[in-house]
Amino acid sequence: MGMKLRSEMPNLEGATMWLNGEVNKDELIGEKPTLIHFWSVSCGMCKESMPSINEFRDEYSEDLNVISVHMPRSEKDLDLETIKENVNTYGITQPTFVDNDHKLTDAFANEYVPAYYVFDKDGELRHFQAGGGGMKMLTKRVNRVLDKQKQDPNS
Repeated sequence: MGMKLRSEMPNLEGATMWLNGEVNKDELIGEKPTLIHFWSVSCGMCKESMPSINEFRDEYSEDLNVISVHMPRSEKDLDLETIKENVNTYGITQPTFVDNDHKLTDAFANEYVPAYYVFDKDGELRHFQAGGGGMKMLTKRVNRVLDKQKQDPNS
């Protein structure tokens, strides 16, 4: 079923390890909106969409926190060296939560990779989408969240 819109961002805890630095929910909330992106080393579609995500991350670096979550889909996906290699190969520079115990996957009730969760500045879920492509939709939704915050800094 997954998270409902307006749900609060789960705590980012239970990581097997963090790559590219560690963040917690308190650091993210109140500052700027956050995109949390689930992917998997065994997911071809995830790899295909990675350049778009990186481009997006860089373009919005001033306005948006981007966190990636590695969600294993099989035993093979648990190999930390493979995950690290993929993070390097695909240019993932954002903080990456390695979720070998499915702690965050369960907290989000996430069933898909790739999957994208957009939270507003207050940590409320504003948009969810799964599957490949869809960058236009993601961009539109993120812009909507950002515009809202520009118009009403207190909302």
